[in-house]
Amino acid sequence: MPATIIETSDTPFEKIDIDPVTLDIIENALRNARIEMDATLVRTAMSPGIREQGDAFPLIADHTGKMIVGQFGSFIDGFLRQYDGTLEDGDMIFLSDPYSCEGAVSHNNDWLILLPIFKDGRLIAYTAMFGHQSDIGGKVVGSMPIDAKSIFEEGVRIPPVKIWKKGEYNADLMKLVMHQTRKPDWCQADLNAIIASCRVAARRVIEMAERFGDDVYVSATQELLARNHRAMKTLIGQAIGEEPVSFEDYICDDGIGAGPYKIKCTMRRVGDKVILDFEGTDPQSGASINFFLNENMFKMFFGIYMIMVFDPQILFNDGFYDLIEVKIPEGSLLKPKFPAALSGRTHALGRIFDILGGLLGQKTPEFLNAAGFSSSPHLFYSGNDKKGDWFQLFQIGFGGIPGRPLGDGPDGHSLWPGFTNVPNEFLERYFPLRIERYETAPDSGGAGLHRGGNGIYLSYRFLAAGTISIHDDRWFVPPWGVNGGEPGKRARKILQKADGTSTIVGNKVEEVTVEEGDQLHFITWGGGGWGSPLERDPELVALEIRQGLVTVDGAREYGVVITDDGKVDAAATERLRADMASRITETDSPFNFGPDIETLRANCEEETGLPAPVQPGHAAA
Repeated sequence: MPATIIETSDTPFEKIDIDPVTLDIIENALRNARIEMDATLVRTAMSPGIREQGDAFPLIADHTGKMIVGQFGSFIDGFLRQYDGTLEDGDMIFLSDPYSCEGAVSHNNDWLILLPIFKDGRLIAYTAMFGHQSDIGGKVVGSMPIDAKSIFEEGVRIPPVKIWKKGEYNADLMKLVMHQTRKPDWCQADLNAIIASCRVAARRVIEMAERFGDDVYVSATQELLARNHRAMKTLIGQAIGEEPVSFEDYICDDGIGAGPYKIKCTMRRVGDKVILDFEGTDPQSGASINFFLNENMFKMFFGIYMIMVFDPQILFNDGFYDLIEVKIPEGSLLKPKFPAALSGRTHALGRIFDILGGLLGQKTPEFLNAAGFSSSPHLFYSGNDKKGDWFQLFQIGFGGIPGRPLGDGPDGHSLWPGFTNVPNEFLERYFPLRIERYETAPDSGGAGLHRGGNGIYLSYRFLAAGTISIHDDRWFVPPWGVNGGEPGKRARKILQKADGTSTIVGNKVEEVTVEEGDQLHFITWGGGGWGSPLERDPELVALEIRQGLVTVDGAREYGVVITDDGKVDAAATERLRADMASRITETDSPFNFGPDIETLRANCEEETGLPAPVQPGHAAA
């Protein structure tokens, strides 16, 4: 039974023709309100993940629940279909369980606040925000056990409940929820920050409606949705053909020995509508790498990618959703059956963007990007410091953006544009560790006319005994290059003990013991290269050697020979490039995936220092 909206006025909104100036003012006021949500959040949250890195996603929606401005797509319609309660003035909804809202949030760590905005007895808008909580209980610190077999191991699950009901705060509910977490101070502060952000946006919406009138405000939101629909309809007709195209990519492993897991999507256009079908995606995992993909969220991902590649000036919103049909098989990695574990879903979530790039670039190779930093690798570090006080760190790592038609991929960036790095000074001030190295990993970006961005080489020196957990990917299947570009280098993790011995650590491991003085070398992967590396300017390669982005040995991937004094050896470079060009095999595919899966499996231990994952479905229990 869907949600029941209780309004004290049954007067419908009147459709008003909006002049361009008024529409522009309301559009930019909404953009600013969304920015003000972010500003409120970072000034009042406490956890490093939200306060320093910005791991939270706001939106402002119209009175039907369609997102007008935001970052992660609208999840309100899924909530409205699943929620069997009422919504009225003074209510505020709190939830975190993905299965209770059609994947509106994708794991229990994401706490969502949804605020319906009423004015003069009518529902005029919604505002919402969810943010990643650093700990919500469960079997491991950080509440994201990669080896979880069900969602019940992943911390407190919150169904849609009213944290505020008719203006009255539910204090007992908060006591119950905060009792489940190892960091109630962080969680309470972060939740209050999310609530404050939603209230700020609600005030701004009310102010706009009071200034222009309710009917004008609502009509403006509908015109913004319609304008986006018109723009996306044009883009879809120009960029997507009627002939089906398919693309597939992989999650390297599940952390319990199986992998890789395939994600496959086929795209075609039927009239004005795009069909995106994930038939052929592997079945759900027995571990936590499943991603409960909300169809509308994927429509937003598709729209964001289309707009950013083809026309970045368009304000993306939910107005185009009827132009897209998404099919996801039940029981697959992207639509697992309850109670499948979901906490490690970040790798599949990120790989979706590589899939989109591979699909959209096949008809328009001039817009084709390589594979990039399509994940959010996590480090967890916890224990008791020398004073006996408990500490725990959750940090998201960065890597290389793909080589692109218009230039190199940036080095050391986040998958999500709004994320920022936790300052090293912050880490060293509040946690018992020292950052001994923070730089790009040279040669990790794939060679190409346009180089893939380098990953990050980050070294942590632990100053207190404790445990660490690591969640990363792209250690087995490399990020592919395009149009002659080379794949990027894969991720690596090395634990160097205080006695000088070193061990290769898996990229998905839980609760590894570390002692005071141990050092973790956390190396992320680079983006794939774009275009033939033999066409890159040798002098630019020499410059990047001086900048520490490429090594002398790495320069040979571009066919560039460097002398002992750091100069380009023009004659030797010409000979090397001619030899390399003579050995290039022509292919019809614009993609360079590197070795096939079985070759990667056969060479895995030699190349990575880790055992190869076994085919999913055959891992040891």
